[in-house]
Amino acid sequence: MNFPTYREASEDSIIAPLPMAHLSIEIGHFRHEEILYDTDLVRAQFRRAVPLVAAFIESARIEFGPDTRVSTCYLTDDYFQPRFEPAHVLGRLLSAAADAGLTIDYLARESACYQAPVLAGRVAVGAAVPVAEMVAARLIAQPEEEEIANGRRPPTTESGWLCNGRREQNGSSRPAMHPQPYRPPQEYGRGEHSIFLDVELWHDRDTARRWSCQFLAAVWQLLRLGMLRYHGAPVVDPQLWPADRDWPDHWAALPPVMRLNPDAAPFTAYRTLSMLPKRYLLIESAVRVILDHLAPDDDVAALVAAQGSAEQVLVPAKVVERVGHLLLDGT
Repeated sequence: MNFPTYREASEDSIIAPLPMAHLSIEIGHFRHEEILYDTDLVRAQFRRAVPLVAAFIESARIEFGPDTRVSTCYLTDDYFQPRFEPAHVLGRLLSAAADAGLTIDYLARESACYQAPVLAGRVAVGAAVPVAEMVAARLIAQPEEEEIANGRRPPTTESGWLCNGRREQNGSSRPAMHPQPYRPPQEYGRGEHSIFLDVELWHDRDTARRWSCQFLAAVWQLLRLGMLRYHGAPVVDPQLWPADRDWPDHWAALPPVMRLNPDAAPFTAYRTLSMLPKRYLLIESAVRVILDHLAPDDDVAALVAAQGSAEQVLVPAKVVERVGHLLLDGT
């Protein structure tokens, strides 16, 4: 099965800068069933988040000064759960946040981490930005020369699997007179012992590619960090969604990212913090593995670093070092 590859032609494009907050805080993540049928749980989690958000904002002010810019966001799952209509889900979600005294500045659709509408003036009308393909093309897997040479395991670009070390070897393709002993998996850069993670990025069914939750979550982090461009232009552009505007019946009728708070700090930020239920521990561990294998666009990385330097904000070269998590009990 052949799929298109993507290469950002930075040398032929002007890289557009993005406004940057100091910190982007993601507030929770709920299944659509929970929002619709267990709203009390959602409301309780949002109430718990209020003092935590305030504490992280104060911590950011201590680090960056009184003019610190912090925005909040929420990612709704319209990629894996498109059958639930936004008109039913989003009103309940935002009402629960308002009841808890929590402000959500930006609301994003997870399907935008797969593909997003092209911004006007860049490419043909009706096209879509291949966001997931862009990121997949920038993953650099550690070499597994022996496995590839023996045909034991295809490379990441074919298999859709990415790991943080050397996979186990059980048996050998060599002649029986020269058996190779079992070799356990081994983490790259390990301490005395290894923690080995093997992450599925996607799987292919017939002609369709289905991206994994952990891969789209990694793309979500890159969008929030302002690290993605398409022919030099931003991949997403938050659109103001007035509070009195009705929600549509179909997710595709919504912008990829909606600005709910007209006075919000920028959506993109030098650092991200995701406050999530503990059930997402494995997914977010996988996100870090994916980001650790990312080779960002050099021009975009240089631009973000220069923006940070101008504001006396240190921007780590490794994207994964800009990402933080707080995992909470309860769901």
